[in-house]
Amino acid sequence: MATNTSSTSIRIANSADAQAISDLIIPQTRKFVLPSCGVQVHAMLLDSMSPASVSGYLNGDYRYHLAVNDSGELLGVVGMRENRHLYHLFVREDAAGQGLARRLWDVARKACLDKGNEGKFTVNSAVTAENVYLKFGFKRIDGVREREGMVDIPMSLTL
Repeated sequence: MATNTSSTSIRIANSADAQAISDLIIPQTRKFVLPSCGVQVHAMLLDSMSPASVSGYLNGDYRYHLAVNDSGELLGVVGMRENRHLYHLFVREDAAGQGLARRLWDVARKACLDKGNEGKFTVNSAVTAENVYLKFGFKRIDGVREREGMVDIPMSLTL
């Protein structure tokens, strides 16, 4: 059953959100990202999404925004690194297909522009997510890239 996202609010994340962010992105990574990557990178990739890792991002040069419903449940997350690189974008499966990823991206993009980004963004898209980023206006920099088992598609967007 789909979750209605019409009353969803988006807020900036803080270090207290690390566990909830990790709990959202790890299962989705297992389902949608790991199948296209070599087994040798699975543990490293999942570890990069652990609560401790996410806490480090939140205390470093990353900015995360969260989509939460009226009950405070986390429905989606977007994370930006260095004010230009889209690092994480995940929406809970039962909230997908309702424009929540677009709303999260719009908020993150505007925050980057407000903090001095001149309209240049990058993302290393999972193979399964490329169409989402194409709809946002990103374009492939090159083809599918494989680095020691890590498979992604480097993309960029210039506004």
